[in-house]
Parts: sequence; structure tokens; C-alpha cells
Amino acid sequence: MYNKFPGKDITEEDIKSKIPLVANFSKEPFEIAGVVFNGKKIPVMAGPNMVESEELIIETAKSVKASGASFLRGGAFKPLSFPYRNEKYTETGLDGLKWLKSAREEAEIPVITEVMEEKHLDAVCDATDILQIGSRNMQNYPLIVESAKTGFPIMLKRHYGASLRDWLGAAEYALKEGCTKLILCERGMSIPHTHRATSRFSLDLQVVPATQEITNIPVATDPSHATFWRDWVEPMTLASIASGADSIMLEVHPDPENSAVDPLQPINFETFNSLMKKMDSVAKAVSKEVI
Repeated sequence: MYNKFPGKDITEEDIKSKIPLVANFSKEPFEIAGVVFNGKKIPVMAGPNMVESEELIIETAKSVKASGASFLRGGAFKPLSFPYRNEKYTETGLDGLKWLKSAREEAEIPVITEVMEEKHLDAVCDATDILQIGSRNMQNYPLIVESAKTGFPIMLKRHYGASLRDWLGAAEYALKEGCTKLILCERGMSIPHTHRATSRFSLDLQVVPATQEITNIPVATDPSHATFWRDWVEPMTLASIASGADSIMLEVHPDPENSAVDPLQPINFETFNSLMKKMDSVAKAVSKEVI
């Protein structure tokens, strides 16, 4: 079990002794809130980066559902790179979870939201259908373990500096604790050149087929966080589907330029509705369907 050949590349020894559950993940499709993953359909998760208000999240929930999205996304708890926040750039916490529940009920759409701390697990589970482990917590193994013990589905985002080996190692923690419904999410890597000063990350689409060579865990992408630039979201979303992505997560906001968090990256309702149609066209080319 010790590291005979430590490095970032995945070895046969890794597959046999370090990520055996990941490597042997079932090929069978599974359902989350009635939505099928790991099949021929590509579930779309859409909504604002942060749950800013009850009115906004309900309005967004109804709009993205009408456009065909399967899940509402939105963060009540929002990790930032730096500890300083202002009145607008904050998090709504437990209030945000209540608003997510209201949106789920009014729009009749399942929810995915981030859990950042073990102490909030019960409250988050009450408001969500999928627990999101964010990129900054990808190697927070105690949080992953406790999240897996809830029995809830988990989306595990890749840290922007993590190798595929690191990412799958973190996934093994969730599977070892009994998680049977796991989704991996590529959300962009930190690299020297991102082609625009405002883009902090670059979407690593090569990791989609690379991951699928090793495991049957469905792989999602998050083009919004990866590109950090609204005009690039559509082409990278379509490219994600062409690369074989199993699910898509997008940031959608009724007034993107005035979004409380990361206003450069969300798309509006009209753009999302149009993009859903384009996504389905690309999906058909790879024998899949967007839902």
C-alpha cells in the first residue's frame, strides 16, 4: 500500500491498491431526485453562484427549469480566496438554505448546493438533493467522509491545482464510506496563461476522457467558473459535451452584471435558454441528450 512510485501519473499499482473502488465504480446508471446520471442523458445544473435573495432564487429556479435544466444550483455558503467581504459580496448561510428550499418547492426542481463545514451538514442536507464539495475542500477528507456517511449523493469538484490522481484519491474517500452516487466536476486549472487577465483558470477538457479511461464515475464540467468570462461559457460548454462530459454546471443569473459574486461569468436567462438548444444539438452528435 505504500508509494512505490510517487508522482502525479496514475499507475497500475494505484488502480489496484489506492483507488480500487473508483476503478470499479458501477457502469449502471443511477438516479438522483428522479434524474438519471451515467446514462445517455446529460443533466444540466444551473443557477446563481450565490443565493442572494428568496425572490432571485425562486425566479431563477422557474426560469432554468422552463429552459430544461434538471437541477437548480446556488451557494448559500460561499468560500472566497480572501477573508474580506462587503455587504454585497457575502454569503446568506442558513437563510440562503431556507430560500433554496422555497425555490425547490415552488419550481419543483431538485437542488445542488455546497457544504463547507461538517457543522452545517444536517442543515444543508435538508435543503439539497446533492451535496457539493467545492474545489477548495477537495482534500478536506474529514468533510468528504462525513458527507458520504449521510448517504446523500455527492459532487466532488477538482481543485484548480490537483492532478487526476489527487482528485480520484479524494473520490476514493467518499466511496470507501459508502457513497454510491458520486459525480466528479472539472472546474478549471490554474496555469501560467489563460488568454485573458480576468480569467484565473483554464477548463481542462482533456481530463474528461482521461478520467473515463479509469472510472465509470460520471464527469461534469463547470465552464462558468473555469473561464471566468461570460463570452467563453457557451463555446466551452459545447466543447465539454463534445469531449464526453456526463453533466454540465452553469452559472445563470437574472442580472449577470450585477451579480453579488463574480459578475463577469454568469449568463442571463435568454442566453441560457438558447444555449440549452445548442447543447442538445451537440449532444445528439455524440449519441446523447441534454436534460
